[in-house]
Formats: sequence, structure tokens, C-alpha cells
Amino acid sequence: MKLEVKNLKKSFGEKEVLHEISFSVESGSALGLLGRNGAGKTTTIRILMDVFKSNGGEILLDGRPFRPKEHGIGYLPEERGLYPKKTVSEQLIYMGMLRGLTARQAKENMKKWLERMEVAEYENRKLETLSKGNQQKVQLAQTLICDPEIVILDEPFSGLDPVNSQILKDVITEQIQDGRLVIFSSHQMSYVEEFCEDIVILNHGEVVLSGDLKEIKREFGQDRLVLSSLNEAPGKLAERLSSTFDDLLEVEKIQKDRVIIRKKAPDGKTAILERLLQEKVDLEFFGLYEPSLNDIFVEKAGDDL
Repeated sequence: MKLEVKNLKKSFGEKEVLHEISFSVESGSALGLLGRNGAGKTTTIRILMDVFKSNGGEILLDGRPFRPKEHGIGYLPEERGLYPKKTVSEQLIYMGMLRGLTARQAKENMKKWLERMEVAEYENRKLETLSKGNQQKVQLAQTLICDPEIVILDEPFSGLDPVNSQILKDVITEQIQDGRLVIFSSHQMSYVEEFCEDIVILNHGEVVLSGDLKEIKREFGQDRLVLSSLNEAPGKLAERLSSTFDDLLEVEKIQKDRVIIRKKAPDGKTAILERLLQEKVDLEFFGLYEPSLNDIFVEKAGDDL
């Protein structure tokens, strides 16, 4: 399957919050839908779920208009929606039946997913008696109980400790490997890097960056180098580079124990290294700069920071 969002627009009153955004995602892969608070991520997801109607554009599945009710969709919203005073089993069975399962199927799937999430022992407990992390795992079990074709996860790792996070990581990886179409929204960039081949970054309701994450990293790292010194602090090293090497490079930023520089000439790496050795800079590290997704996100969506 291929899901395509084309020129999507949404307004609330006179305020347009989505400005013709476009992206696509295919089965067996995960798309990272990123943006700061208020960027338009949740609005986009709610349009996909047919909670909101768009004011323009279209959503296609395999080239045809996408009708959410005709497809199995598992949605984990950022605002959790289960019932705290109901037992885990009765509400998961209820949710499964709402989404087309028979009572028997819902019960079987409930047991399967509670076992997979390692919370089967809480089957007959009220949700409110569980820890926040275990509640979150029950929420994900609810998301997957109908074996959906499309999985939409909004901040799925919120409130989880490292052990429970690993369980969720394994489950999400399994969903991708099983051919599900996954849309993953999170502010925790390390998880996005782990799951997603493609990303879309929204800012003020517009797509400011999209594409293959590896290609984006390669492009952002182009003409940039990273270096550190054994005996000079990054700030002092940056000052020295700016004053002595300004014909070859410019200092872009300081990160903890290293300095990021930009070459002034495409083939300037060798010339910079030779000059560093001539100037007796005691190098600890010198190499190509590969930005993290967090670096890229801040550069593209951090205009107000």
C-alpha cells in the first residue's frame, strides 16, 4: 500500500493551520512526522483519521481516495483514551469489537497482545491501578488489537522506562517488518532515527523538510567537518580556528567537546588538515560531520529558539 497526502489544507475560522502539505509512506516502512508543538502534526493525523475534514487537498491510498472506515487503522493518540475504572480485559475486548472483531476474536487478540506487552498478569485489574508505563503498554495493545494495516503512533514512548521502551521498540519493529504502514510522531529523535527511513518536518503548518533520512543527513553534513583537541577547550579552539584558518574555513558551532566547521572550498579537507598539523593543533579527532536528526530538526524548525 502507498498512502499519499497531497496539498493538504486546514483552517480553523480564518486561521489556516496547514498550508498545502504533502508526503507519502508505503507498507513495510515508517514515516517520521515531526514538528514542534503547534506545527500541525496532530491536525494532520486527525484529518487522516477523518476526525477533522480538510479544507483542500486529498489523501490517496494506492491512487484512490482514502476512506479510513474501509481500512484497519491502529491509532495511538498522544492524549490517552482508555477508561481508568474499567478492567484491562473488558475495555480491550470492547475496543476490539467496536473495530469489527467478534467477541471471541477480540478476547483472543486481547490475550495475545497483553502477553506480548508483558502485562498479561493485569488482565483483570482496573487500568487506574497500573503504573503509567504499564498503562501505556495497554494503550498500545488497544492500538494493535485489530491487527491493523495502518498504524499511527503519536508519542508512544511517553512515560516509559528503558526496559518498557525496549518492548515497544521491538513491537514497532515487528509491525514494520510485517508490512504495516507506520506513521510515527515523536519529539524523541533517537526513536525516529531508529525506525524511520523517511521523515517530514512541519513548521508553522508547512513542510520545511522531507525525504530519505540518510540522504538528508548526507546533504546536511556536506562541506562540514568536526574536530576536537586534546589540550584546547572547544571555545578556545574555535577562537583559534576563526583567527588563524579563516581563509580555509568558518566555525559553524561548538558542541560540548567538539567544534563543527564548514569548508570554504569543496576539496579543502586535506588543506585544513595540513594547516592544523603545521600549526601544531593537538588533534583528538578530525573527520566528516554527520548531523543527528536532533541537529537537523533544530536547524529547520528552531526558528523561534
